[in-house]
Amino acid sequence: MRAMSLHAGPLEQDATLPDGKVVHVRVGIADDGYVADRKIDTVILELSNDNEHLAAVTTILDADQTTEALHLIRRVVEGLESGELAPTAHAIEPLADTLF
Repeated sequence: MRAMSLHAGPLEQDATLPDGKVVHVRVGIADDGYVADRKIDTVILELSNDNEHLAAVTTILDADQTTEALHLIRRVVEGLESGELAPTAHAIEPLADTLF
């Protein structure tokens, strides 16, 4: 049985902010058009909406830490939806540097 990895695909979830706007949250392998995905273990946390990229930060996770990535995305979505977190790199960076 093969271990799960973010190389198989990113974790993605939408968060509805208190003002009704929707932010797409993605935790996955950094996209690099010059290097094959399987050779990259850098995991990033990204926020976007329909019109623009809002934030991206590098996490301390590696590609095989899918359980931790799931905890991270849940925590970010909860924080955005409660209004505790703003959809900015400054707000999400401390979470990206933490293991849950």
